[in-house]
Amino acid sequence: MSFLDQLNAWLAEPNRWSWTDKAGVPYRTLEHLRFSLLALAIAALLTIPAALWLAHYRRGAFLASSAVNIGRAIPSFGLIILFWFLASRWELDTTFWPLLLALVALAMPPLFTNTYAGVVTLEQETVDAARGTGFREWQIMLRLELPLASPVILAGARVAFLQLIATVAIGAIVNDGGGLGRYIVDGFAVGAQGYGAIFAGGLAAVVLALLCDGAFALITRAATPRGLALQNARRD
Repeated sequence: MSFLDQLNAWLAEPNRWSWTDKAGVPYRTLEHLRFSLLALAIAALLTIPAALWLAHYRRGAFLASSAVNIGRAIPSFGLIILFWFLASRWELDTTFWPLLLALVALAMPPLFTNTYAGVVTLEQETVDAARGTGFREWQIMLRLELPLASPVILAGARVAFLQLIATVAIGAIVNDGGGLGRYIVDGFAVGAQGYGAIFAGGLAAVVLALLCDGAFALITRAATPRGLALQNARRD
């Protein structure tokens, strides 16, 4: 059977477009997004408040720079295997926790560094003016620094989320999850007869990443304060 025949046969399977069957592309796409969004949300809760506080008081510069290097050095597959091994030893659910913990660990460095950088690069005169008008420190952080740094923070979230989309697919190697990566792993398992599934799974993951990237661009544009957006437009 030729590659095109394999691909057509794979696409034509009756359960391929099911929202409830594990073989369905919609089902696996939602699974892919669910893991990615959950990991991003947990990583944001763990890093953004801490980075915002440290940046406001100009502390933790070494921690921020270290997070950059750690984020570049962490091997995605190695993390998944490590957490899978630990979950197996502790008799935890290996179909969920290893992949989720690995994803959270991967998303934390860009979120932390971008939040920190977004706050410390703000003009100090603006912060001092807010303090002079009677704003308390927590009000400055939440009402001034966080909104003004939001484009940089969202840029970090964008990088982190695309990395998560790519990494979720690897998770199919160690469990039944893995979203769209399940098709790639299953395709390799059957050898030459699985080229159609491998191509379809890879293409679906790429399309999903491009759509998510476009969605983050729109979110960033909508979340950027109007005055800051006009200022950036004038600079351009």
